[in-house]
Amino acid sequence: MEITPIAAWTFMSEVPIPDDIHPILVEGEQPVAAYKTFRDSAVFTNRRLVVRDAQGITGKKVELYSLPYSSINMWSSENAGKILDFSAELELWTRAGHIKIKLGKGVDIRRLDHLISHMVLNNS
Repeated sequence: MEITPIAAWTFMSEVPIPDDIHPILVEGEQPVAAYKTFRDSAVFTNRRLVVRDAQGITGKKVELYSLPYSSINMWSSENAGKILDFSAELELWTRAGHIKIKLGKGVDIRRLDHLISHMVLNNS
């Protein structure tokens, strides 16, 4: 049975943590890792995943998605096969629904899987 995701993102590569994430963080929240998305970035903190999605022609309209680790019920990771399969995927099942994240070939799926495991299991 195919489940239609409520959100689908692509993380292209790991990047330095953007400076403009700090104003939206709460006290005690620290950024841990960041990834380039198609038009913006996704930042993993010690409490949640924040995905920024610039919209429109100018990109001045920005939508923020905030996913607390406590809402993740289950996740799966699939590494890329070597022949004719270059993309890895991470899927998250949350209280809000299913989220699918495609990963560029420069993203270390096992590092990301470990990050999710560490954050979800240590913050539950």
